[in-house]
Amino acid sequence: MAEHRVEKDSMGEVKVPKSAYWGAQTQRAVENFAISNRRFSREFLKALGMVKHVACQANRDLKLLDGRRAKAILKAAEEVWKGKHDGHFPVDVFQTGSGTSTNMNANEVIANRANEILGVASGEKNAVHANDHVNMSQSSNDVIPTCLHVAALFQLEEELLPALSALEKALHRKAKQFHPVLKIGRTHLQDAVPMRLGQEFGGYASMVAHGKIRLKKSGEGLLELALGGTAVGTGLNAPKNFAALAIRHLNKASGKAFREADNHFEAQGARDAAVEMSGSLKTVAVSLFKIANDIRWLGSGPRTGIGEIHIPAVQPGSSIMPGKVNPVMAEALMQVCAQVIGNDTAIGLGGMGGNFELNVMMPLIIDNLLESQRLLTQGVMVFTEKCVLGLQADDERCRGMIEKSLAMATALAPRIGYDKAAAIAKEAYASGRTIREVAQEVGVLPNRELEKLLDPLSQAGN
Repeated sequence: MAEHRVEKDSMGEVKVPKSAYWGAQTQRAVENFAISNRRFSREFLKALGMVKHVACQANRDLKLLDGRRAKAILKAAEEVWKGKHDGHFPVDVFQTGSGTSTNMNANEVIANRANEILGVASGEKNAVHANDHVNMSQSSNDVIPTCLHVAALFQLEEELLPALSALEKALHRKAKQFHPVLKIGRTHLQDAVPMRLGQEFGGYASMVAHGKIRLKKSGEGLLELALGGTAVGTGLNAPKNFAALAIRHLNKASGKAFREADNHFEAQGARDAAVEMSGSLKTVAVSLFKIANDIRWLGSGPRTGIGEIHIPAVQPGSSIMPGKVNPVMAEALMQVCAQVIGNDTAIGLGGMGGNFELNVMMPLIIDNLLESQRLLTQGVMVFTEKCVLGLQADDERCRGMIEKSLAMATALAPRIGYDKAAAIAKEAYASGRTIREVAQEVGVLPNRELEKLLDPLSQAGN
């Protein structure tokens, strides 16, 4: 049996694998863009199938598609939406800057599958045509940015924000659990004044909460969709109310509140909403890096480091040192954050690729933005589950380090002056004694007042 069938496009005949739902234009893209072996993600293909589905519904409502043809297209598009044909999307991410190759990939897969549903052989175009029917009232130039916004908003609201909420909740729980534990604060990596371990973790929880606010704000820009602008933003070949109908169907299916772009020329010529979202993701990544790195340092040791907390042991840490356990979950999240920050650079450069009426770096933006959301989601989930929830405080270690801290002299300064307090600190450092011991020896204050001032609980706030 022949392994290929012959399909035609405007440039001539092309051999296509016999079992493939894709057609001639997809095959040309596969052959032209053999670059990275990176494919569009499930999240994007879900959005692509959904957009094709609602576009068909709108065209049916407008009586541009007959019921029988529309029914077959709707079924095929829903199958793409649900992930049944992901293996039939072979085009590399690094392709035409508009994403036309992937839009045509979807059109061809849906058309050939719809023809199969109607009992017509793949490659036949009389029943369902990839351009005339599946792509009706659309252009790659409005479909691909629309799918970017749909995919990114879904991933944000259904995956990343819930993961961050779980981390925030876990950090709040640790803040409450660690509230009674007094420890020494640190600035410039040097000893500072006493504080509560719970205050430190409360700060981490607040960082996550602020990150969620930033992401939600950026997510508002993703609600605007380019659909209806067709080639350059004028809406040529799309009925005036096509976009409104399609988006109404999309909102009904998704439960979201998408709306047609206020200005289609902005919606297709620029990718500013995606750039803004990436910037918010970068900010969250910076926050998470700080949290993970702090936890890594607070748990350093176990005997020669800071050792104020105990990090859960999840796997052996060394191939040569028996018994060594490393803060691997924190390190994994830090690497995720570094990748997200790198992706933001690529997305920023991609956003600069808006030439006149079209951005021509959309596949790059799509791939990096969705990867950043996906990496942060998974990284946060495993960090929360395998690290944060199992953290324990070493109360004895924390108290011991407070007493040894030279910064305890800070509490004496209002009573004896900065210079005398500094002299006590220098003597304590030189002699290896504590601030308390030197202050008692010098007799700067009565012992009763000295004990009150040097009580770490009185210095730590609420």
